[in-house]
Amino acid sequence: MSSDLLDLARTIALDAGELAARRRREGVEVAATKSTIVDIVTAADREVEQLIRERVASARPGDAILGEEGGATGGSSGVTWVVDPIDGTVNYLYGIPHYAISIAVVEGEPDPASWTPLAGVVFNPAIGELFTASRGGGAYLGDARIRIADAVPLEQALVATGFAYDAAMRGRQGEVVARLLPHVRDIRRQGTASLDLAGVAAGRLNAFYERTLNPWDHGAGELIATEAGAVVKGLGAARASREFLITGHPDVVAPLEELLVELGV
Repeated sequence: MSSDLLDLARTIALDAGELAARRRREGVEVAATKSTIVDIVTAADREVEQLIRERVASARPGDAILGEEGGATGGSSGVTWVVDPIDGTVNYLYGIPHYAISIAVVEGEPDPASWTPLAGVVFNPAIGELFTASRGGGAYLGDARIRIADAVPLEQALVATGFAYDAAMRGRQGEVVARLLPHVRDIRRQGTASLDLAGVAAGRLNAFYERTLNPWDHGAGELIATEAGAVVKGLGAARASREFLITGHPDVVAPLEELLVELGV
């Protein structure tokens, strides 16, 4: 079943990406703000999500959908599609070619604490990179299988992170990054969590961590990273959640997590 779901998710993501790229070429404006003035949504976000919802409903009418813009719709099959129509909306708004359509297909409720990922697609239409994974089937960039980078000492690790929309939280996260920087090779903040997870999977990053991620931010990328050999987890024994997510080679994640806790992440 996972392979069939992946085939459908891939096809839908490619079509959604074509629409997003076309709207980007035509010009993008902020349609609304959400949690804060910097938490934006464009008309393209809504249009792309609607396309995805219509395609899923047509092909698999019994499946549930959880989308960033449209919320949750119930289903009867036990399968849920977890959708971020344009991850990295600020990049998209500014014309930075680092945004993605993220589609995960999971078994169970749309809750990272309990779901079982079945298929995941992260597509960056700006440069044509397509990351995919199915449960037990490995992770791919296009047709090439990908694996995480070998473990390195923490001082040689390239670490990505992201920041919350809440100003006070952003300030605290910035303080942690400032204290972390002397202990690692360097920091990257690229603005698209799904692509950060895919970057770990492809060996482009040694680790990634972030707080306040939503299920649609990491659903697909989490499976891609896991199938590429990464550990994806929360603090301690917890699963990845809005509270905290960290991913990378297990031998990099362990000391990085320990250090982040010391720094007050």
